[in-house]
Amino acid sequence: MGVHGGPTGTTRRALRTTLAACAAFFVCLYGLDRPVAATYALFGVVSMAALSHVPGTGRQRAAALVRAAPVAWALVTVGSYLAVRTWSAVAGMLVIGFLLAFAAAAGPRAAGATPGLQLLYILPCFPPYAPDTLVERLAGVTFGLALLVLAEAFVLPEPRAPAYGELAARAAVTAARCAVELGREPYGLSPAAARAALAAGESLRPFRVTEAERPAGPGLRDRALSHAGLAARTLLSRLVNLPAPPPGERPPDLEPELLPALARSATGTAALLRDTAAAIDPARTADSRDPLRRVRARATARSADERPTTAARGLRRAAALEAADAALAFSTAAELAVRGRRADPPAETDPGRFWYAGQRAPRLWWHRLAAHAGPRSVYFQNAVRISLALAAARTVAGVESLPHGFWAMLAVLSLTRTTAAQTRATVRLALTGTLVGALVTAALLALVGGRTTVYAVALPFVMLVAFTVGPVRGVGWSQGMFTLVVSFVFAQLAPVTWRLAEVRIMDVVIGSLIGTVFGLLAWPRGAQEELHRAVALMLARAADTVEAATAGVAAGGPGTVPDDHPLQLAVSLAESAFAQHQSEPRPAAGTAPDWQATILTGHHVLWGSRRLLGRGGRPLDGVEGGWLCERAGAVASLLRGAPDATPPDAVRAGPTPTDLAPPRFFAALAWLDSLTRDVERWSAPGAPR
Repeated sequence: MGVHGGPTGTTRRALRTTLAACAAFFVCLYGLDRPVAATYALFGVVSMAALSHVPGTGRQRAAALVRAAPVAWALVTVGSYLAVRTWSAVAGMLVIGFLLAFAAAAGPRAAGATPGLQLLYILPCFPPYAPDTLVERLAGVTFGLALLVLAEAFVLPEPRAPAYGELAARAAVTAARCAVELGREPYGLSPAAARAALAAGESLRPFRVTEAERPAGPGLRDRALSHAGLAARTLLSRLVNLPAPPPGERPPDLEPELLPALARSATGTAALLRDTAAAIDPARTADSRDPLRRVRARATARSADERPTTAARGLRRAAALEAADAALAFSTAAELAVRGRRADPPAETDPGRFWYAGQRAPRLWWHRLAAHAGPRSVYFQNAVRISLALAAARTVAGVESLPHGFWAMLAVLSLTRTTAAQTRATVRLALTGTLVGALVTAALLALVGGRTTVYAVALPFVMLVAFTVGPVRGVGWSQGMFTLVVSFVFAQLAPVTWRLAEVRIMDVVIGSLIGTVFGLLAWPRGAQEELHRAVALMLARAADTVEAATAGVAAGGPGTVPDDHPLQLAVSLAESAFAQHQSEPRPAAGTAPDWQATILTGHHVLWGSRRLLGRGGRPLDGVEGGWLCERAGAVASLLRGAPDATPPDAVRAGPTPTDLAPPRFFAALAWLDSLTRDVERWSAPGAPR
């Protein structure tokens, strides 16, 4: 049962699906005497409600269905014409099957809708191949989807989970409180405040956010909201780890200005994220952000004179400026998330960090898909795997003239998993469930015979049980109950015998074998192996960036932004592999690193290297520069996972080579310290997975 004793989410969805599917089927079949429209109306509902897993509440899914309707019409149309000949149907299955599966790179919403859209394309592969009935097919699909939209929007509505923007706003409020506390004696956070800051940062981890609210799409607002979450987590981490001044000393002179300005900026960011009306008045954001920007500019100008400072004051100043940089990035990303292309980031905003600002949706989609157009992307691997399996099933169905070849392709679609082990386990359960369901179906068909009224009365109850029990009890129950559902449907469309159950078993066996074969041949280990490879590549490139950026600081010179596109691409591939890894069986807790924290380290390397190299300055002296490069080499060894790497706590424990050094020295040192803490976090036993 759900909240306050109400129906669970699974029960709600089952009721909506059953109501929409049965109403559409009965109206078309018995009210209008249109069996083709009835078939497509029912399977249109089943495909987008039962086979698809669009995340969110009913109203959120209804909105997604409205957007998906034109795609559904196009797929039914193309499928109807290509299904006439086996060769064209197979070619279409290869191309369209790949494109639909590859669209999962656009995020969980697109990934959730993909199986249902695949089913709508393969539905015309069910004989007879009659493109002359296209109008009736489209009318049926449209009617079914319309009823499903109404059911999702108005039947048993459910509460919406907290939006990601609200979680980010709460983190901003926490950051503001921390900044205020850090500005008072003893100039450090209390244990309670530190715990609150860490909890607020943890709440922004994607796996702690419901899929519907997770900003994972390629659009500007989703990118900006995801960026805001990363910046908020960085800000909170920097505030928690801000070094305390020596006993009896006050913080550096800039803090009486910087910390209040940071608190005001964070408060303004929270207000912006919570009040979309602020998008009408950009001055509201500028009023809260500009004081912090001015304070940071003055601090940077002071640092440019290269006057030496003590280690304690230099590290505190550098860490405070890192927190200010994160707060400004948080504010800018929040503004982009709320205002979209109407946002006007300040002129000095790093164009590499916010490259997506002002970009139109097609360009952003192309950027996302192009980044994954290669065999190292798990989205590419999945698309190749499923398209080849579907094409093979369509070939068998066409060559062998299977009477219900559609079921073989449906088995491929619903049973093929991203790892061979998962596929084998799923197929074993599915075949058992299908066999039991077929035996029950055969007995019922033999007992009831041609009395269609019995099937019509029983269909809603059988469908409700199937869509309620299947998701809870697993794939075996799903396949067994779905066998009953399709048998009761086809028994009303045409006279059937108990041999229909036999055909169902044969088709599911064929589809299962094809799915198993391609699961074994095409990237059988799924995202687990790819995640290790992608993260190792990301950390290797991050290590190279750390060494190059530190050498640049030591050498001085004019400020130049580094070419970090290889690291950006590596971070993107690691994030996609981790997203798929979340849906696969994982090892026991404590046996794997904290992958999300590892990927966040890649972002910290990107941001920190750009910040350090973008300012320029005079070269460091030989002792300082050599020591800093040696320290960077130790951090790089940690990132590469070298067996002989110095432990993280020892890396941070060494004394600086001098009591006085330029601010740029301590800025680089503070960055290296923060990266070392990152390594400690994601390599610690028992860290969140």
